[in-house]
Amino acid sequence: MALTESKLMPLGTLAADFSLPDTRTDQQLSLSDLKGELATVILFICNHCPYVKHIKSGIARLAEDYQSKGVSMVAISSNDVAQYPEDGPEKMKETANRWNFSFPYLYDESQEVAKAYDAACTPDIYVFDADLNLAYHGQFDGSRPGNNNPVTGGDVRAALDSLIAGVAVNKDQTPSVGCNIKWKQNS
Repeated sequence: MALTESKLMPLGTLAADFSLPDTRTDQQLSLSDLKGELATVILFICNHCPYVKHIKSGIARLAEDYQSKGVSMVAISSNDVAQYPEDGPEKMKETANRWNFSFPYLYDESQEVAKAYDAACTPDIYVFDADLNLAYHGQFDGSRPGNNNPVTGGDVRAALDSLIAGVAVNKDQTPSVGCNIKWKQNS
């Protein structure tokens, strides 16, 4: 497993707009459709990455715990499906259902959304405030495949709890690590 770290995006950066198909409903969804009242979590993930698989149940729990609190979540897969067919839309739909995602799982075929967010790895996690300004960009928690730390989502939960409470999110943020996004050969 090659380890890739998320790139630094300045806090306060406005979320890039997008419109992508939801693999679960076949609906085209835009950022304005998905924006949460208090916060919006955007996760760049994929089906095959062991780092994503490791936290998948934690992602589902996070959504269950926060969606009723004014937080919306959306997952996006931007991998090249020619190289990684397991990350294609049909498999994404199966994965979202199997992993009990209660949020959209969007397919970024052109990879333009991943580029707009300067996403580098899976998972790459962004938390935006009510005005869609970046408040957190970092790891889910300190758990990694094989390190025996429990999957809690603690870092993301702390950011969300701060936004819900109306206090500043801690600026000391640890980058996410995982598999690199699988870019198309001619990108």
